[in-house]
Amino acid sequence: MRSIIDDSAIYDYLKLMARFTRIAGYSGFLVCLDELVVLSHRLNNKQARNNNYEAILRILNDCLQGAVEGLGFIFAATDDCLHDRRRGLFSYEALASRLAPNRFASEGMVDLAGPVLSLTNLTPEDCYVLLHNIRRVHANGTGESRFLPDEGIEAYLKSCQQRMGSAYFQTPRETIKDFIGLLNILEQNKQAEWMQLIGNIKTTDVQTIDPSEINTGDRDQDEDLASFRL
Repeated sequence: MRSIIDDSAIYDYLKLMARFTRIAGYSGFLVCLDELVVLSHRLNNKQARNNNYEAILRILNDCLQGAVEGLGFIFAATDDCLHDRRRGLFSYEALASRLAPNRFASEGMVDLAGPVLSLTNLTPEDCYVLLHNIRRVHANGTGESRFLPDEGIEAYLKSCQQRMGSAYFQTPRETIKDFIGLLNILEQNKQAEWMQLIGNIKTTDVQTIDPSEINTGDRDQDEDLASFRL
């Protein structure tokens, strides 16, 4: 590199990295960007938000129009981050028109070919399958039930339901975190009993933050004089 990669050049260098990736024999380069709510609801300056949205628009246009090869992007955002007309991506008109949902996708029908994939909340059954898969990964795919049998997962989920209500599967961060901790203890302490450990878990206060409430009471720096009167 002959220069320092900064905000204005990072996308071009990602395209260059994708090119090197394909030369190396791979199909392409996938970039995953999480917590897009940081741009929409934690960045108070409107001009700064719009500059970031302009960069996202450039990426979106290139991907949809075939101007980039071997490079893909996944942006993770909440509903408010996307649809909020004051601060979200839909506050930038060019993005709002390109990311608008398919008008024909109604009455339970979905369009998985569009730029936006809306994810539904997990169900209790989904959470049960998820914990089974976590246990398999934790055991490296072998002897996955030697520390915690299937009835242990059922008992753990029943405990989560009693302690957290429906939040245990709708916002499963605490459920997954505690479950991995349980597997760690059972693996490293051969004398531990899963029934006793699950029975000793105390009530968990689920930490959930509504993105629309982030910076509640704060205003955009550009809106400080919006209500000024003589």
